[in-house]
Amino acid sequence: MSKKEIFKLFEPELVREAVVESFKKLTPRTQIANPVMFLCWLGAILTTGIFVASVMGFSNEPAAFAGWTAVWLWFTVLFANFAEALAEGRARAQAAALKGLSKSTIAHKAVNAAEALAHVRELRPDIATEDVESTTLRKGDVVVVRAGDVIPGDGEVVAGIASVDESAVTGESAPVIRESGGDFSSVTGGTTVLSDWIIVKIECDPGESFIEKMIQMVEGAERRRTPNEKALAILLTALTIIFLLVTATLLPFSVLAKEIGDQGTIIGYTVLAGLLVCLIPTTIGGLLSAIGVAGMSRLMAANVIARSGRAVEAAGDVDVLLLDKTGTITFGNRSADAFKAAPGVDKNELIECALLSSFSDDTPEGKSIVKLAQKLLEKDAEGVTLPAGAAAIPFTAQTRMSGVNLPDGREIRKGSPDAIAHYAEARGFKVAQELRREVDAVAARGSTPLLVSENGRPLGVIELKDIVKPGIKEQFAALRRMGIKTVMITGDNRLTAAAIASEAGVDDFIAEATPESKLAAIRRFQKEGHLVAMTGDGTNDAPALAQADVAVAMNSGTNAAKEAANMVDLDSSPTKLMDVVKIGKQMLMTRGSLTTFSLANDIAKYFAILPAAFAGVYPGLAVLNIMGLTSPVSALLSAVIFNALIIVCLIPLALKGVRYRAESASMLLKRNLLIYGLGGVIVPFVGIKAIDMILTALGLV
Repeated sequence: MSKKEIFKLFEPELVREAVVESFKKLTPRTQIANPVMFLCWLGAILTTGIFVASVMGFSNEPAAFAGWTAVWLWFTVLFANFAEALAEGRARAQAAALKGLSKSTIAHKAVNAAEALAHVRELRPDIATEDVESTTLRKGDVVVVRAGDVIPGDGEVVAGIASVDESAVTGESAPVIRESGGDFSSVTGGTTVLSDWIIVKIECDPGESFIEKMIQMVEGAERRRTPNEKALAILLTALTIIFLLVTATLLPFSVLAKEIGDQGTIIGYTVLAGLLVCLIPTTIGGLLSAIGVAGMSRLMAANVIARSGRAVEAAGDVDVLLLDKTGTITFGNRSADAFKAAPGVDKNELIECALLSSFSDDTPEGKSIVKLAQKLLEKDAEGVTLPAGAAAIPFTAQTRMSGVNLPDGREIRKGSPDAIAHYAEARGFKVAQELRREVDAVAARGSTPLLVSENGRPLGVIELKDIVKPGIKEQFAALRRMGIKTVMITGDNRLTAAAIASEAGVDDFIAEATPESKLAAIRRFQKEGHLVAMTGDGTNDAPALAQADVAVAMNSGTNAAKEAANMVDLDSSPTKLMDVVKIGKQMLMTRGSLTTFSLANDIAKYFAILPAAFAGVYPGLAVLNIMGLTSPVSALLSAVIFNALIIVCLIPLALKGVRYRAESASMLLKRNLLIYGLGGVIVPFVGIKAIDMILTALGLV
C-alpha cells in the first residue's frame, strides 16, 4: 500500500471523527453486540477496578501491573471501535456530497399532466407550467426542464433530448445524452441539463428518490450483518466461551495446587483478565464489522450503491455471470452498415421501406438506419416522409419486430429474421433461400441481420455491425480461472450470437433472449446450485433482476429495473458487473485472510506466553519458555500490548482490502495460508519478544 493510499485512509478530519466515535461506542449497549470485544471491555473495567483497589490498599495485586494492563485493555477496545468508526466515517464522507443534491429546487410543473402525456408527441418546452418546489412533486407529475435547470426528481424522459451533467452523482465530468425511448430515458434528481430541453414524468414521491434512499442507507442507525459475517461471529463467540471457561478454571486449579503441594502462587484476577483477552480472537473480533462496512464503501468508491451487505457478500460467491452482449461485450453502438435486397426486389425499394419503418424508432439502431438510408437515397430521400395518419408499431420483446402501418394500407415491418419469417408465412409469403443464405452470412460475420417486409413480402436484409471490445476476452479468461462461468445474453439469432460468443471467449450464450428466457435461465442455474449475477437496465429486465442473487441495474435505466435490483451502478457501465464481483470476492478474501491471521496469532500467543505466564504456578513449564521472556508479568503485559497494537496495524488492510488476484479458490487458499497463516504464527513471537525487551529496558516490569 502506497503512502498516498494510507493518507487517504487516515485523513485528519475522518480520524478526528473516528476518535470521538470510538469513545461514544464504549456504552454497554454498543459493546454487547460484539461478544468478543464485550469481554475485553469487561476485562478493562475489572483491571481498572483492581488498580484503584490496589492504590487504596484494598487489594494485594501489584498496582502498576494492574494499571498498565487496564490501560492496554482500554486501548484494545478503543482501537476496535476506531476501526469500525473509521470505516463508517469513510462511507459517510463518500455520500456527503449527495446531500446537496436532495435540496429543494424550483420545478416547472405542467399544469395538466394527463393532457400533456396524452399529446406527448406534440409537446413543446413552452407548454403551460407553474413553478413549484421540487419537494412537492408527486409520482405522475410532468415537468419541463430547460438548459441550466436542475432536474427536480427521478423520472423518465417522455419527450425531448438533452445533454445532462451527472457528475454530482457519478463523478464523471463528461455529459451524457438523455432522450425519450431506448435505454437512456431515465434521469436522476439533482443532475443538471446543459443544453436543449426535456419533459420528464416524475416516478417517485417525496422521500423516495434514488439519492434520498442512498443517503438513508449510508446514514442508517445500524448496518445489517451478512449471513457469512453472522456465521463467523457465531464461531468467534463459541471460541470466546471455550476460552472463558478455560480461564475461569485456572484460578481454582492454582488454589488447589497451592493447598495440596504448596507449589507456585495463586493466579491473580489481573492475570486472568489479561490472559482471557489474549486467548480469545480479539483481532478479527475487533475488525469484523469494519471489514463489512469497508466492503460496501469500496463499492461506493466504484460508483455502485449496494442496497444491503448481503448483496456485497453474494457477489463474492457468484459463479455464473449473465452479461448483455450490447454495451458489455460489444461497444453497443450497433449501426446500419449495408442493405441487401432479396431476389427480384429493387434495392431502393428496400431502403425506402427500411426508412419508413424506422422513422418512429427511437433506438440508436433505428436512428442509424434512417441516417444510412437517407445517405444512400440522396435527393430521393426528400420525398420520403412519414405521412399523416401513419401508425407506428413499437418493438416488443415478444414480437421482436417493429414498423409502421401507412394510410394507403401498406404494412411495413423490420425485425429478427425468425420473427419476420413467421410474419411473412402468416400472410402467404416465404423467405427465399438466397435471402436466408444472406441472413446466415451476415450472422456468421458477427453482425446482426434484420429482415424488412412489406405486407408480408420479404424485401431484404439490413446488416447492423457491432464490434467486440478489445481486451474483453482476457477478462473472461481471468474470470474462468476464478471458477466463474460467463453467459452472454442477446436478442440476436443463434448464428450471430455464436460468432460474437466465440470472438469474445464467453463460456455460453443465450440467443433470441426474451424476459421469460432470461428468468428461466437464472432459475435453472440456481436450481443447479449456482449463485447468479446479472445486469440490466430495462423494464423487461426487472423479473430477471429480481430473481438473480446479485442484480446490478444501470442508473440510466428504468425505475422498474432499479427497484428490482439490489445494486445500482451510477456510471451505467454494463461492464461494472465484473468489478462488483471482484470487490465482493476481495471482501470475502479480506475477511478470510484476517481470520486466518487472527487464529494463527492466537495459537502462537499460547506457545509464547503460557509457559512464561504460568511458570510461577506450574514451575515445570519454565523449560518451555523458549523465547526467554523476562518474567510472567512482562510476558503477559507484552502479549496484552501486542494484542492492542496488532489491531491498529491491521486497520489499513481491513479498510483497503487484501490485494485481489484472478486465481482459483485453491490457489488463493494456498497463498493466504502461506502469507497470513505462517505470518500470523511468526509475527507474535517477534512482536511479543520485542515488547518484552522494551519493557525490561525501561524498567516497567
